[in-house]
Amino acid sequence: MFQRNSVDNENVQRLTLDGREIILIGTAHVSRESADLVIKVISEERPDVVCVELCKARLDAIRQRDKWHETDIVKVIREKRASLLLSQLLMVSFQKKIAQKFNIKPGEEMIRAVGKAEEIGAEVVLADREVRITLLRAWRMMSFWSKMKVVPELILSLFIPEEITEEDIEKLKRHDMLEVALRTVGEKLPDLKTTLIDERDQYLAHTIGHAPGRKIVVVVGAGHVPGIVKNLGVDIDIEKINQIPPPSLWSKLAGWVFSGAIIGLFVAGFFYSGSQASMSMIKWWVVITATCSGLGALLLLAHPLTIAASAIAAPITTLHPLIAAGWVAGLTEATVRKPQVRDFLDLSDDITSIRGFFRNKITRILLLVAFVNVTTSIGTFIAIPVMMRFF
Repeated sequence: MFQRNSVDNENVQRLTLDGREIILIGTAHVSRESADLVIKVISEERPDVVCVELCKARLDAIRQRDKWHETDIVKVIREKRASLLLSQLLMVSFQKKIAQKFNIKPGEEMIRAVGKAEEIGAEVVLADREVRITLLRAWRMMSFWSKMKVVPELILSLFIPEEITEEDIEKLKRHDMLEVALRTVGEKLPDLKTTLIDERDQYLAHTIGHAPGRKIVVVVGAGHVPGIVKNLGVDIDIEKINQIPPPSLWSKLAGWVFSGAIIGLFVAGFFYSGSQASMSMIKWWVVITATCSGLGALLLLAHPLTIAASAIAAPITTLHPLIAAGWVAGLTEATVRKPQVRDFLDLSDDITSIRGFFRNKITRILLLVAFVNVTTSIGTFIAIPVMMRFF
């Protein structure tokens, strides 16, 4: 049975669930005050268990901040994980820039909670869903147009106002950091909110509710507190929200349908307007898609060979749903301008600025993959009406 006992202050609540005491601390992930509060509560309460809003991957990322040298950028591109890694780096960038301004490490309250728990002999429970599952579920559940907007809007999140005050940081306690990192998205994305926040509220509540021990201290971002309180003691289908949904039938077929439609235009042009019109349609398709793809690589100051490879690949990749011009661009750039050890060592600092993102070979390759894919897609939408003029 769930019961709310008291509120020590606006950031600490005492709850009872099935005879167990749960002390719920809401924090800001870049707040010095939050980190101090976590240590104070754990020291005074000496709980049996400390639950933290982390998964193993996020804990490893915080503890091993300079472990980037193990990243195989070519493997990331080949496994189609470039956009996922870029999104993670952009969100980390948002946290780091605010944290540097106030001389505190992102996630310090979580690290302090884990350290203090180990010091007093309490069991540590990683209560959050794996970040990879969260991001992939968000991606699979977004509409096509939402997907087209997310990466550009994430890139805009690099522009953080300099006038942010420590009081403003404390206000961030009202929001989840993933939500804040995506705050520049032009319209509200309910599918994104559901996966990034609502489902994680349920997952956190389920993990906390099934944690062992009679006294449990929980350290989570304050944006999750209302959702956790709402879902504690509720029967939650944890398997359902912990699965990566397979691509929808439409998403599997859409690429082939689009490719078939373009090829159908070439064929229709031949039968209705003659071979010359069909050849003109093909010529303009090649010229426009190649130009847009090459321009995307050029704007990212890619190597000349990368620009050429992007332009050559675009007319073909736009007709084949299993490959993309951005992947060709990224693999070419990674080959001719292979990231050095210095790029991996500097990555944690370089992601905090626009200049660093473009200077570091790793992040520039990731941006290149995303940007060339976007400009190539734009090229296809430009080419289609041009081809239609030949009917």
